[in-house]
Amino acid sequence: MISFTLNDKTIKVDADPSMPLLWALRDLLDMTGTKFGCGIAQCGACTVHLDGSPIRSCVMPLSAIAGKNVTTIEGLPSDASHPIQQAWIDHNVPQCGYCQSGQIMSAVALLSDNPNPDDAAIDTAMQGNICRCGTYPRIKAAIKDAAKKQAANLDFSLAKNVGEEA
Repeated sequence: MISFTLNDKTIKVDADPSMPLLWALRDLLDMTGTKFGCGIAQCGACTVHLDGSPIRSCVMPLSAIAGKNVTTIEGLPSDASHPIQQAWIDHNVPQCGYCQSGQIMSAVALLSDNPNPDDAAIDTAMQGNICRCGTYPRIKAAIKDAAKKQAANLDFSLAKNVGEEA
């Protein structure tokens, strides 16, 4: 039995400790938003967060996540209110959509670590997330837009808090 936190809920999975996290998510926990792409951590379709960092769930054994926090695409707001989700909609990023959960999870991690990424930082963070439809320009534009909106919301929040303290 392997216990971990999945999208803020404690989960126990009775499975082979060598089973990849991806298969536990999809087959045992019915969390099908995370996709299988290549099975060798090269395409990024299976990207989830492990303790806040993006990982490829297709090669991560269950034994390695015991006691840790996993966030999948289902762990983001269901109303699409996260700045990345909204930017994806605003920029009409998905074409076929297959890679998008992995793309979004990598972008969320990027903005969490670097709220104002330049082109090089975006390229580095998104490297390894393959989009066969070639929506890379829209992905980059959406990340830049989300960073601006996130910064504007932070500035508003800070201004509001300063005003409340006075």
